[in-house]
Amino acid sequence: MKSVSIIIPAYNEEAKIADTLRSLKTIDSIGIDKIVVVNDGSTDGTAAKARKEGAVVLDLYPNRGKGGAMNAALPFVDTDIAVFLDADLGETASEAWKIIKPVDEGEADLCIASFPPPARKGGFGIVKGTAAWVIYRIGKIKVNSPLSGQRAMNKNVLEKITPFNEGYGVELGITIKALMQGFRIMEVPTNMTHNETGRNLKGFLHRGRQFIDILRVINTEIRGKGV
Repeated sequence: MKSVSIIIPAYNEEAKIADTLRSLKTIDSIGIDKIVVVNDGSTDGTAAKARKEGAVVLDLYPNRGKGGAMNAALPFVDTDIAVFLDADLGETASEAWKIIKPVDEGEADLCIASFPPPARKGGFGIVKGTAAWVIYRIGKIKVNSPLSGQRAMNKNVLEKITPFNEGYGVELGITIKALMQGFRIMEVPTNMTHNETGRNLKGFLHRGRQFIDILRVINTEIRGKGV
């Protein structure tokens, strides 16, 4: 069994972070060597709850955003496999074994968790559809959750695709970089769930920022490369 680090960027996730960490501890089929919670400028009890559960906590101030938090954690990753998970998975975090196993057994270099259909309607699929189209255009693979933040990768992938793109385009940037360097990518169905954005002002603003960021990533990573 290869060594495994789990990195969890977290911003004001005191409601879920303890459940997420406890759920990860129940995984007995795969050994986890280190769990790092990147407390990204939280103003609540996220850091205290993560420390209470035994996680290594890296405090960032001010908030750097998801990609920035992931980059800040890189010096702490010294294992064969790096796993990045969202902080709000709660009791479903134990499903992470499903993306770790294919990387551990050499079936994939990068494994992405796909989610079940959302419980409520979100946006109109423009952001997700654009990301999926770009991935298919580059790698001729179809993915159901192109923006999933739940990813496991081997050390070689991590070294080749970092630093991560910052902002909401970090996940698409990971996939684009990995595909363009010939790494094997696999998407695995899981029963993971997390907080969903709805069809309200907050949700639309989030998706608007997300769309701008993925367009920025597409321009940065693909422009002039003949894709």
